[in-house]
Amino acid sequence: MALVPLFMSLVSVSIVNVVLPAIQTGIDASSSGLQWVLSGYALAFGVLLVPAGRAGDLFGRGRLFVLGVGLFGTASLVASLAPDEVVLNVARVFMGFGSGLLNPQSIGLIQQYFDGEQRGRAFGMFGSVVGVSVALGPVLGGSFIALLGDDWGWRTSFMINVPTAAAAIITAVLWLPASAWRALPQARDGGSGRARADLDPVGIILLGAAILAIMLPFLQSGAGWWIWTLVGAGVLVVLLWLRWESRYKARGRAPMVDTALFRIRSFANGSLLIGLYFTGMTSVWVVIALYLQLGQGYTALQAGLMGLPSAIFSAASAAVAGRRVVRVGRRLVLAGMGVLLLGLAASVAVILLHNYAGISIWWLLLSLAFVGMGQGHVVSPNQTLTLRAVPLSYAGSAAGVLQTGQRIGTAVGIAMITALLFGMQGVFGWTVAAVSAFTTIAVIILISAVVGVIDYRQERRENRRG
Repeated sequence: MALVPLFMSLVSVSIVNVVLPAIQTGIDASSSGLQWVLSGYALAFGVLLVPAGRAGDLFGRGRLFVLGVGLFGTASLVASLAPDEVVLNVARVFMGFGSGLLNPQSIGLIQQYFDGEQRGRAFGMFGSVVGVSVALGPVLGGSFIALLGDDWGWRTSFMINVPTAAAAIITAVLWLPASAWRALPQARDGGSGRARADLDPVGIILLGAAILAIMLPFLQSGAGWWIWTLVGAGVLVVLLWLRWESRYKARGRAPMVDTALFRIRSFANGSLLIGLYFTGMTSVWVVIALYLQLGQGYTALQAGLMGLPSAIFSAASAAVAGRRVVRVGRRLVLAGMGVLLLGLAASVAVILLHNYAGISIWWLLLSLAFVGMGQGHVVSPNQTLTLRAVPLSYAGSAAGVLQTGQRIGTAVGIAMITALLFGMQGVFGWTVAAVSAFTTIAVIILISAVVGVIDYRQERRENRRG
């Protein structure tokens, strides 16, 4: 039940890439307006994740889940009926807020009601949803455009969220246990004996400002060199936020994020690993879409279909990994990265052979299937391993921290790799550009794998001492 709206919110990230040209035609949107269709959602999503996760710990995850789904569904309805770019972008921001509210609750509910191998299987289903949503979004968007035309196509891409949200709310009210609607007592007092919820408003403001400052330059192009100074300012605010959270706890209060979480080896290493991973991996489908449509002249639907086998293999792989992660541990994640790197190398070979030997570009269906298979063994197992030692009282905020790292990694990676792609294309053409982009992604995945190796070795040393 909790995974359906999660799927819906993640599809809304990938589906928009395909329908942007139709939106531009339909409501005569400007280039900057189109950019904010993407950026507004991403920023609102990223800024709210950690505060929303903590609010779920404090007030009941069921309440925040329903609120997030309701907001997302309502904003989707407004977006589908938008007469101009202003209304559409405001609606997209509120869709982002809804996604930010509901996503940490999905992970928090898994942490709260599942344990051991059952938790691994639940996160396996979570990983299936992530993998399928990223690859399936472009297929859905392209299908709507092909079947319904430009105007009704892009509007349906948003409208489809409305009945899904309504069904998720009804199901949540009927199925979620009573404890899901109440706060965890230990989350409210933070061990200090305080009876009331501690919202830590200063911590919320500081972290929100830091995330906004770090993400905005990567989501806003053409704004001038000065905007990149925000990244440095954002890093300084993060340091200030960490200091504030430590002092807040020292005063006997319950901080939004207990900084002791970052001293948990599995949480610190797993968060860094997946942040790096998303910096590289989420750009794969952007590169494929641009290469096929702009470089090879394929339609949006054809470009979207290229990711379908990957989505299927990702879902199946994540389900299998979920059953094994508790027994196998970090080695499962490293094996997944190995398969993923094989898929990227094979994709580079297909692009080169297509250009120089004339083989069909549709061989990418096979090479990208290995990418999906590897992804299924990375995302959900890492989720399980990263959160397994986190206290239940901070499950929501820890999930928010984990997902915030993913959102920042996504913003940084897409900005960096698309800039590389277009820069290389302008000088050397689409083949060299696509190969360069995939090579860069592979290097980032390798760095992420190094973090995984370090974590595995540290775990083995701890086990020998224990």
